Amino acid sequence: MNRQAQAAMMFLVGAALLHAGATDLYLRYVKAGLRPLLLAAGAVLIVSALATAWYEWRRSRRRTASTATSTATSTASDHGHPEPRISWLLVLPLLALILIAPPALGSYSALRAGTALQQPYGYTKLPAGDPIPLALVDYAGRAVYGHGRSLDGHSVRVSGFVAVDTAGTPYLVRMALNCCAADAQPVKVALTGKIPPVLQPDAWLQVTGTYTARQTRDPVNGGPIPFLQVTEAKPIPTPADPYDETWNN
Repeated sequence: MNRQAQAAMMFLVGAALLHAGATDLYLRYVKAGLRPLLLAAGAVLIVSALATAWYEWRRSRRRTASTATSTATSTASDHGHPEPRISWLLVLPLLALILIAPPALGSYSALRAGTALQQPYGYTKLPAGDPIPLALVDYAGRAVYGHGRSLDGHSVRVSGFVAVDTAGTPYLVRMALNCCAADAQPVKVALTGKIPPVLQPDAWLQVTGTYTARQTRDPVNGGPIPFLQVTEAKPIPTPADPYDETWNN
């Protein structure tokens, strides 16, 4: 590509980053805390594109003002090495970013990766209420590594998407990430008790239940998966941020 085309590409990429960062689209790619960096990167690309276009315009003006000989020489040089048209295929992923919002990772990915549950450094004070609203990762950590001591006598409410393994065991899952969707890993909670008779994989549920000491092992990596004794479950819309990043706090 020539300089003008490069400037146009930089401008479009910068505009796409600003568009993603200004909406919830960016949450399909990176965690929420990276929004300022995404917006800054988009702004830098746009400024760079405008600076490149201005430089090329100034250089073109200087060529126009030069002698006929130097102009002819420059023109011959410019047209002697045409850029391959295939390079414009770089526009296709850019258009996909702008026009198509990819779905969040779901049950297919969750069942093919081992649970990423890690032992937390500590536990925050439980919020007030009954049932207690908890992040699914928080419940899993308290159930496995805290042995449910902080959960005894409480009902909890968690949310996630449904995954069902080949043995028919239903899980409630959140995909946890450190940085971006490329490193997302599942944290799973197995369900028992009053489970809905029909479970649609990837459907989002809000589940109310109580702690149970029952556990199983993830068939992929042998990691611990706690159970939740379900007392109520209802469908909910997919949240704006489908990933859960609280697991590494």
